[in-house]
Amino acid sequence: MRITASDIVMDGEQVLREKAVDVELPLSKKDKQTLTDMITYVRNSRDEEYREKYNVKASVGIAAPQIGISRKLLAVSIEDEDDCVEFALANPKIISNSTQKAYLENGESCLSVSPDVEGIVPRYARITVRAYNMLTDRLENIRLTGYPAIVLQHEIDHLYGHLYYDHINKNDPWAPIPDAVII
Repeated sequence: MRITASDIVMDGEQVLREKAVDVELPLSKKDKQTLTDMITYVRNSRDEEYREKYNVKASVGIAAPQIGISRKLLAVSIEDEDDCVEFALANPKIISNSTQKAYLENGESCLSVSPDVEGIVPRYARITVRAYNMLTDRLENIRLTGYPAIVLQHEIDHLYGHLYYDHINKNDPWAPIPDAVII
């Protein structure tokens, strides 16, 4: 299935607030196809012509609840001039994290939230995630810092019924976080 804008579940839909269910390993054909469709969406969403042709928003990650599937599946693809970080994960779980916080200077956004809710979204500066990665066909411990760590935390939140704006300080959305890494 090609994921388009009409497939993205928007804020207010119950599936975005549910705790997703674990998937069985090895992955079923259906779960493999879902992960393949999700990583394809994220990769292709960086291409301007593709975005116009298939009416998709640029993205670095997507979780299964965002396409109406309450299962612990997510895909991340972050590309810069030096590197590409990609995962197609099943049952991801943060198994360790730093006490130090980090946040994106301009806040976060989400395919399922429109308009964006502005403010600082505190995250862990460093995380280790345990998950099955379909791209390597292995159960892995994934250690991340900086922007990739924030993206993965954002997507994992979707699997537990949380949206990024749940973390924003309601009284002062742009209140700086002492000793945090600003990205």
